[in-house]
Amino acid sequence: MQSERVGFDTRPLPRQTSAMTSADSSLGATITDSGIRFAVWSNAAKKLWVSIFSANGDRETARHELKRSLGGFWEVHVPALKEGTRYGFRADGEYAPTRGLWFDPYKLLTDPYAVEIDRPYQYDARLATPRNGGGDTAPLMPKTIAKSLPQVAPMAPVFQPGGLIYELQVRAFTMRHADIPPAERGTVKALRHPAIIAHLKKLHVSAVELMPVTAWMDERHLQPLGLTNAWGYNPASFMALDPRLCPGGVEELRETVAALRAAGIGVLLDLVFNHTAESDGQGPTLSLRGLDANAYYRTRRGKLVNDTGTGNTIACDQPAAKRLILDSLRHFVSHAGVDGFRFDLAPILGRNAAGFDADAPLLREIATDPVLYDRVLIAEPWDIGMGGYRLGEFQPPFLEWNDKYRDDLRRFWRGDRAMVGALATRLAGSSDVFRHNGQASTRTVNFIAAHDGVTLGDLTAYERKHNEANGEKNRDGHNENLSWNNGVEGKSRKADVIAARRRDVRALLATLFASRGTIMLTAGDEFGRTQRGNNNAYCQDNDITWLDWDGRDQELEAFAFHLAGLRAASSTLRETRFLNGATPQDPSLADVSWLTEKGVPMDESAWPDQDRHRLTMVLGGTGEGRLAVMINGDRSAAEFALPIRPGFTWQAIAVDGVARLPGESLVVEARCVEFLREVAIR
Repeated sequence: MQSERVGFDTRPLPRQTSAMTSADSSLGATITDSGIRFAVWSNAAKKLWVSIFSANGDRETARHELKRSLGGFWEVHVPALKEGTRYGFRADGEYAPTRGLWFDPYKLLTDPYAVEIDRPYQYDARLATPRNGGGDTAPLMPKTIAKSLPQVAPMAPVFQPGGLIYELQVRAFTMRHADIPPAERGTVKALRHPAIIAHLKKLHVSAVELMPVTAWMDERHLQPLGLTNAWGYNPASFMALDPRLCPGGVEELRETVAALRAAGIGVLLDLVFNHTAESDGQGPTLSLRGLDANAYYRTRRGKLVNDTGTGNTIACDQPAAKRLILDSLRHFVSHAGVDGFRFDLAPILGRNAAGFDADAPLLREIATDPVLYDRVLIAEPWDIGMGGYRLGEFQPPFLEWNDKYRDDLRRFWRGDRAMVGALATRLAGSSDVFRHNGQASTRTVNFIAAHDGVTLGDLTAYERKHNEANGEKNRDGHNENLSWNNGVEGKSRKADVIAARRRDVRALLATLFASRGTIMLTAGDEFGRTQRGNNNAYCQDNDITWLDWDGRDQELEAFAFHLAGLRAASSTLRETRFLNGATPQDPSLADVSWLTEKGVPMDESAWPDQDRHRLTMVLGGTGEGRLAVMINGDRSAAEFALPIRPGFTWQAIAVDGVARLPGESLVVEARCVEFLREVAIR
């Protein structure tokens, strides 16, 4: 193959079909015995080149033209190149942004199949200049590194539905942890440190869910504000890991997954397949836009569709985008061994021109793919597009984030009226949402706080959002948190206010751990982390989001450990099957009974009582003996009673480390949850 000089032949080639088939349809860089085969897909390009760079990526040393084959595949084999070669693509064709064509050979493009890049992405306005308007962008772009990756032996996921998912942002989670060596803080490697694993095991974490670790770029509005993207939900590459979080590349992720798996903890990746950092029509050209924007993005009359609120939307119903997503998922299973995935703004995966389809080809293929079929799949079931709220509409095996659970639990503990029925429904697995089409088990992922919104601690300390640090005059983020401040907005030194907030947080945690279905806890909420009332801290890569391990509330943390131990030891609490209620033969054998604080069944007069804030849930039918959860959402203590079976009594479980005597009744303090176990009298 001859090396091409820098320069571009813009003579057009005839258009080809868009079918994703070829005699050899592997994409990206394939290392062979004699060199490297480069392959990329584009239906609309007229010319394509691969640019080869020096070892430090600063100088282009050669350029090779790719040849087009059937189905829009372009390829070239370059002899003598070795693993570690740095490269990027260039594409030429028609430049007509109003028709979704952004071809510009002076824009260096990251390989969509890059598995490693040599530096992070950095926004620069020159990446968004019109054709020939800003010179060669190679000095501004990371270079793709050609890699050969070993396969991971397939193993069943560690995580099982009904367990505890622990959501974390790698950098924020470890930056202030004193036990982690400074050089490892903020990286994926830090997650396998013994101190981190010990903490996760005390919480009986079933799987950590890593907020995005693939390479991202800051949104262009952040640079003038002196801010950076702290969350990573603005991907520039779907497979390549961000060097700031994972400087060791796929090997670092693979070794971390293996260490956590050895401790009985799975790893889920939070992936963003709904948009890219190329943003709107004024955004940078980084990869997909420069290769074939109309094939990878949804467009309408030449304009990018914006169902994400970020400027563009991946065309998940189109062959090129669908294949890229599936190959990315297979990559993380085959080369890193992850348990599964959480999909950001997941309805877009099932979107077509007519709207959302729960049986869309991409969703169906993810669930049935030979590599992916047994992985954990979690949908965030909403986006901002028309008809984008789809809670409960995904099909098994997808689990779903349940914002109705979040909102109803917040309303109940805030003290809203007429919430006891909704509380029972959420505790029991949200059958109103998930019990349809013959489904026997709930697919809910219950959470009270997540990365997006206020923290669990701030929920009880801030009635309003406080996003001033984001530089948008507090206009960004949700205006309604369903939160309360216990009499003082923000930080307080008043002992009664501090005590009330701690009591409320403990009650919220206890309710979460008592709920049927999978539960999710966001890192640091177990020890009272705060974001100072910021409910949209995506751009705060600082001590607003970094966990304060030294200043954590260790009493609250111990309480969370006890709750986690209780749930881990009880198959009744980890069960996901829907509850059916009392059995006519023997009510004491019911899988659930709903009682008033007096120990009598809730009836048609109790359920509609708008001022009722007390409820007892009695779970049974598993062979473990019955378990009672007494919930007092009132502002005053109350005596709770339970029905007694001959030969049995009730004993309070010391989730807070304080043992209590067995008996027929128990005083439940205001704003408190108590657990009791039925035990045989000896």
